[in-house]
Amino acid sequence: MEPRFNLFDSPTAAKVAKRFYNTSLALEGSTLPKPLRELVQLRVGQINGCGLCVDAHTKEATAAGETAVRLSLVAAWRHSTVFTEAERAALRLTEEGTRLGDHGVSDETWAEVRKHYDDDQVGALVCLVSLINAATRMNVIVHNPGGSYEPGMFASAAN
Repeated sequence: MEPRFNLFDSPTAAKVAKRFYNTSLALEGSTLPKPLRELVQLRVGQINGCGLCVDAHTKEATAAGETAVRLSLVAAWRHSTVFTEAERAALRLTEEGTRLGDHGVSDETWAEVRKHYDDDQVGALVCLVSLINAATRMNVIVHNPGGSYEPGMFASAAN
């Protein structure tokens, strides 16, 4: 697959992408563990068919200490024993927050998330799911392929 368009060739899109990345940096300061953040972003990439996001978040998760077994099972987390109750709640929120048109986020899922995460972590999860959904949509629209991502390569987009 060849990219349709380089967003950084558009002055407006480049500004938005830069601000978008800088906004996501606020999540680095949250108490939500980096491996969990990467699992959430990986799951959104899988659901939305974003090769770049699957590539990036698999590699970032590995760099953050995530195991190959857990990464392999993210797509089948409901039928796996390697995720904690808290991680399962976050992944359920991720799926429901990504597939809003199906039925939205259920009260049951919300209660599970609230049981396992404090206010700051819940806020971080909601923002993370929202931001990565926007990123996957941009990448899928312009056909940004996966395969060449190196951990930390988006840091040059900061500021």
